[in-house]
Amino acid sequence: MNKVVKLSILSFVIVFGACQNRELNTKISNTTGWNYYDERTTNFEALADISAGIPTGMVSIQGGTFMVGEKDEFITAPRDASQRNVTVSSFYMDKYEVSNLNWREYVHWMEVVFAATAPELVKQVLPDTTVWREEMAYNEPYLENYFRHPAFSFYPVVGVSWKQAMAYSRWRTDRVNELALIRSGAIQYPAFGDLQPTDDEAYKDEWETMYPGYYMDEIEVPDPDDPENTLTMYRPSYEWIRDKFVFNTQKYIYRSDYVPEYGNKPKTDIYGMERKVNVADGVLVVGYRLPTEAEWEFAAYAPVAGEDGLTVEGKVYPWSGYHPRNLTKKQQGQLQANFVRGRGDMMGVSGALNDKYVITAPVDEYMPNDFGLYNMAGNVNEWVLDVYRETSTQETSEYNSFRGNIYSRPRKTEGENGTMVYAIDSLGGIALEFGGEDDKRDYKDGDFASLLNTDYPLDTIGMENLAMVKTDPTDILANRITKSTRVYKGGSWRDRIYWLNPSTRRYLDENKSSSTIGFRCAMSTVGNEIR
Repeated sequence: MNKVVKLSILSFVIVFGACQNRELNTKISNTTGWNYYDERTTNFEALADISAGIPTGMVSIQGGTFMVGEKDEFITAPRDASQRNVTVSSFYMDKYEVSNLNWREYVHWMEVVFAATAPELVKQVLPDTTVWREEMAYNEPYLENYFRHPAFSFYPVVGVSWKQAMAYSRWRTDRVNELALIRSGAIQYPAFGDLQPTDDEAYKDEWETMYPGYYMDEIEVPDPDDPENTLTMYRPSYEWIRDKFVFNTQKYIYRSDYVPEYGNKPKTDIYGMERKVNVADGVLVVGYRLPTEAEWEFAAYAPVAGEDGLTVEGKVYPWSGYHPRNLTKKQQGQLQANFVRGRGDMMGVSGALNDKYVITAPVDEYMPNDFGLYNMAGNVNEWVLDVYRETSTQETSEYNSFRGNIYSRPRKTEGENGTMVYAIDSLGGIALEFGGEDDKRDYKDGDFASLLNTDYPLDTIGMENLAMVKTDPTDILANRITKSTRVYKGGSWRDRIYWLNPSTRRYLDENKSSSTIGFRCAMSTVGNEIR
């Protein structure tokens, strides 16, 4: 055996031995000396560091320090992104923008669960396809086909507001955790067949006895054998679907009276009683969300230090250099993002220099950045979590910078027998509430004008009550930045290259949408270390 092999084996033994002999472990308490998992004692469970790995469709991003803010000089540009060093914790981020196919899966689930009993909830999740309309352009084919046609399945979803993106993130969290519980044996697959109408009155009576306080809706459907007549059928009510059928992560954890109707409880407590899987079991993900502005900018620039300990500082775009086209010999001349090169130039000339896309491109098109993320510049802008304020980069914390905190808490209501339980919202999740002092969106705002209410009706008679007049509602320069104004970043298929600089910032009301804005999800790590 040569020396190299001997040294390798010795190194492995030393490292492995060090891991096995770690003083902090999950077998014996380092403070009391009592054994964990001992039936002779309290049988305390001390789980090891459990990780389900990188969440589906995401990339792990090791946090670090970088310079947030503008990376180039543009004389006429808004100066709302001053430079500053900040630190971002490690997190996960979607490799691709959320696609039409991803969103259609979401819509389909909502239709299966709610269309028959609460169709208004389904309408709330549909993207606004009219964002494609322009007075001086023929875009009707996009309006009719972009979202639904399979040819656009892997193109980024657009026409979704910030609020819709947040609702999708919560829905995605619940579906991922539901599948994790199924795979762990905690629950069974949802019985979607229970949502179908039935004409069995005996089953209806049995069902309503099984679920006291709930009922089946009576509906009339066409008789397939006699179209002129109808049949009376029954289906579970919206209230039962909301409270009992829909799986929600917080509802599963916090409401002791809630177990999915298709579930069981394979875990046991110290008394041998069945219990739910909880956060400490390491099965559930912490939740999908939109990335903060600092996280998004860090992920776009991907400031990764090489083996020499050096990193590229001051990059203008997610790729190195100032050139929108690839300069490597193998791919020379190819565009590195989907954007507008100049007036009327949406895709380049026909042939080798054409980027093939007049509007959006598939979410896996073009080269990824150094973190492995696709389309962090161009294609579509992306919603981020933050509320927009011009001075945010000067005021936010030096680590995990963010503006937009609302410290909410689960709302309680009176349940059976007068006990207080967590209230359920319209989608079957835990309802949240917050007090005025918990809303930090305007914290250290620095701009009194943005706190004024400028949504006054136009007074065509005269300003009879001058005491109520604070701002002229007809003033086109009146401030339109409010608590619901959200940041979006990245540039789009319709933008000049300036907006592809990750430090640039724009904003839109959280209830509005555009043909140029999509999103991707992020997730916090449990523990801060990503190797």
